[in-house]
Amino acid sequence: MHTKQIIRTGKQTGEATKALVMLHGRGGSAEDILGLTRYLPVKDFALFAPQATNNTWYPYSFLAAPKENEPWLSGALALVKETVADIVAEGIQPENIYFLGFSQGACLTLEFVARNAVRYGGVAAFTGGLIGDKIYDQNYSGDFDGTPIFIGTSDPDPHVPVERVHASAEILNGMNAQVTKKVYKNMGHTISEDEINMVNSIIFSK
Repeated sequence: MHTKQIIRTGKQTGEATKALVMLHGRGGSAEDILGLTRYLPVKDFALFAPQATNNTWYPYSFLAAPKENEPWLSGALALVKETVADIVAEGIQPENIYFLGFSQGACLTLEFVARNAVRYGGVAAFTGGLIGDKIYDQNYSGDFDGTPIFIGTSDPDPHVPVERVHASAEILNGMNAQVTKKVYKNMGHTISEDEINMVNSIIFSK
């Protein structure tokens, strides 16, 4: 299971009024994903970047049946939940908590917020979708109350079928999120400058 290793940087929670939880991709690291902050207007945020054990949140594709990715998937979701609880305990409410993830981290980000939907500050998912061999609607509950969510992806992408991105956006919209979805032709498995500009405009400018 995942051990609790979280890199905390940015403003101290006593000074910050907003927090950003950043989830790295498969084979990546907390340090890697924190590198994105140089392109984001988050200098006043407390930053939290959990580290996956062995750099992987769950062993198989996010399109595998969830039980195949256990106990790692449940452990990853629990670690994100604990991170959020720590942030709230330090005085930052969910409506001022933001999430950002790339690839496997984007899938984990979307899965977590869909299972725990409330009004958040915003969610940025760079190439990701809800987790499972199919979408398990029964896992998702709550009301996003207008939370802005950005999902960007390539068509095609070697890991994330664009159909799952569309289906995930539909679920999130149905839970009262304000979803902005952008599909880039042949972008590749990366984060583009346009995506950064989009999240800065839609999410971090609020």
